[in-house]
Amino acid sequence: MIISGKELSTKLKAEMAGQVATFPEKYGRVPHLVVILVGDDPASVSYVTGKAKASEVVGIRNTTIRKPETVTEDELLSLIRQLNEDDSVDGILVQLPLPKHISEAKVIETISKEKDVDGFHPLNVAALWQKQPCTVACTPKGIIKLLKAAGVTIQGKRAVVIGRSNIVGLPVSKLLLDENATVTIAHSRTANLPELTRQAEILVVAIGRPKFVTADMVSEGTVVIDVGVNRDPQTGKLCGDVDFAGVEPKAAVITPVPGGVGPMTICCLMENTIECFLRRMSR
Repeated sequence: MIISGKELSTKLKAEMAGQVATFPEKYGRVPHLVVILVGDDPASVSYVTGKAKASEVVGIRNTTIRKPETVTEDELLSLIRQLNEDDSVDGILVQLPLPKHISEAKVIETISKEKDVDGFHPLNVAALWQKQPCTVACTPKGIIKLLKAAGVTIQGKRAVVIGRSNIVGLPVSKLLLDENATVTIAHSRTANLPELTRQAEILVVAIGRPKFVTADMVSEGTVVIDVGVNRDPQTGKLCGDVDFAGVEPKAAVITPVPGGVGPMTICCLMENTIECFLRRMSR
């Protein structure tokens, strides 16, 4: 079974659009997401465009602020502080990666925890690990939604996560733990990695290497979630961290690249923006 994140995200966005349509009457306005794009990296431009399109579908107000690559760190932080103070703004997202002269950590910390739709702020991360209410990072949140939509039972399963980034590997491990899976976090320096991955009933791959996970690393009937977005060195086409052609015949459930986890990330960004808006409105 191939899980289409594209189909699921279309369904969820339609549901959110219905919810957002009731907001002007209830609250006098719709949620407002501000996206800051520094420079003109093609991948970042593409992501930001995708976020604007999704906002339109859901009925969220979207503002994209473009800054040149030469913008100073102080200028960027000052802009974020202004948006923190702006009562008409519910969500702030700074598209990563940033130019070398700007500290990503400082940028993430400067965004108000209440408006951090990415779920990257240290206080949101701390709240996740302490089982407190928080904004959850979009990709991990989307992965759990995909698993549930595919009817995968997470409780009691052996889950292996390859990758330990703050954006995917660590938070998805915590969400799987919260769903009562038994979780092992592996990475590029894990000894005997294939031996470990063959024990997985749920395998989440977020290592950033094209076609890294091959058929011999996966047991029959495994649920495989591929988070990678890479260019295939041979064909130049988009591919994941999993060798889809080799692994798909063995997997019980697998996500494709593109069209798997990616659309769910943007879908969950919309959900996070709505959640931030509703929390602010209920204060």
